Amino acid sequence: MIFRTNKYYLLILLAAFIVGGCGNSSGNYEEIESSVSSESTTTSTDNTTTSIGLFVTVGYSGTILTSSDNGTTWTPRTSGTSNRLIGVTYGNETFVTVGDSGTILTSPDGTSWTSRSGTSYNLQKVTYGNGLFVTVGWEGTILTSSDGTTWTSRSFGTGYNLYGVTYGNGLFVTVGGYGTILTSSDGTTWTPRTSGTSNRLYGVTYGNETFVMVGQSGTIFTSPDGTTWTSRSFGTGYNLFGVTYGNGLFVTVGGGGTILTSSDGTTWTERTSGTSEKLYVVTYGNGTFVVVGENGTILTSLDGTTWTSRTSGTSNHLYDILVK
Repeated sequence: MIFRTNKYYLLILLAAFIVGGCGNSSGNYEEIESSVSSESTTTSTDNTTTSIGLFVTVGYSGTILTSSDNGTTWTPRTSGTSNRLIGVTYGNETFVTVGDSGTILTSPDGTSWTSRSGTSYNLQKVTYGNGLFVTVGWEGTILTSSDGTTWTSRSFGTGYNLYGVTYGNGLFVTVGGYGTILTSSDGTTWTPRTSGTSNRLYGVTYGNETFVMVGQSGTIFTSPDGTTWTSRSFGTGYNLFGVTYGNGLFVTVGGGGTILTSSDGTTWTERTSGTSEKLYVVTYGNGTFVVVGENGTILTSLDGTTWTSRTSGTSNHLYDILVK
């Protein structure tokens, strides 16, 4: 009898435990679902913010403008310098802009900027790749930094000005005066390459497994590896200053409002920009091409073919642009 009674109570306790355990599991599951849902929402929001992107353009007399709506409206930022800012990039959660007299500024958000020092030479462009910032400038100046704050000179020995630099396919490529091309896998040791031209080379980019560089008098060259370069003739006599790759398309810009596009870097098509101002550089992000140039000129395009003029709020020349 006692055994049967104990067995009865044991069955009651076991049933209560099962019901109670299931209730707690259900409660914990709802908390986990709520937490995951909240985290997913936050992650989704963060991703949306990142994909929307922040465009930053820099220019004459320390001009810095930012846009968070694909280059449509622009907000001026205080740079703290009156020097020309000619190059800008983003990497390692840091914006870096460079310019005349060795000006280097850094920012965590594109809004507040801090001055850094590295050289007295004019700096033309800056890029980020393989955990390293690389900036180039007059008389063969090359500086590198892992954080944008402390910079190290990497002397190669060329006396020609370096105007453009990019990183792609594990390789830094910089271009400059008198057809100068230098390449480096680490930013420290640089190797000269034969371009086949004596024209000044202003811009270089990488996309679709191809390096494309542009320059004086409509110069366009392509390379699969940064070592061997092939001339691609289009026929324009205008200088081409900037080139980028995005959405399966190379876009280069230059004097007289010139805009050319190409899917492969070999065959180029001229597009109507709607302006005769010099266009200095072009970038691509969040489904939008953005071009900047003389007298505060800003153009945007979704496809590289049709371009819309935007109000920058400045008459200063704009020399470079990036999108985070």
